[in-house]
Amino acid sequence: MKSTARLAEGCFQSVVDNDRHHGLVVDLPEAKSGDDLGPTALELAVMGLSGCISTIWAVVAQKSRVTYHKLRVELEADKPDEAATITAARAKVYVQSEESQDRLEKVLEKVMKTCPVGQLYEKAGIEIQTELIKE
Repeated sequence: MKSTARLAEGCFQSVVDNDRHHGLVVDLPEAKSGDDLGPTALELAVMGLSGCISTIWAVVAQKSRVTYHKLRVELEADKPDEAATITAARAKVYVQSEESQDRLEKVLEKVMKTCPVGQLYEKAGIEIQTELIKE
């Protein structure tokens, strides 16, 4: 895995890529003298966790033969003003499915054990609370 960041001259924007032809702009919000043309790097880490949960859900559900129609992950991360980084996160996982709540909960449990971004959070000592909401 590889990533390159190129800082634009005269501002706080970086163009970041994954060496697989995918890139995006990372920037600071206007309140921190940026142009707000993209997420901050820390916001990208939060976005990575919600994206990981949803992607790994699809993988685990398929392997477990669990059917669902829609999935949405809403993630909130705590970063107190005095903290240098994220201190906790809460994920609400909304699933539209005819499967039992218990079966869906088991999928979410496997997801959280498997999600590589979640594992990074865990190793950093950041607790992730999850809530499954069947719709």
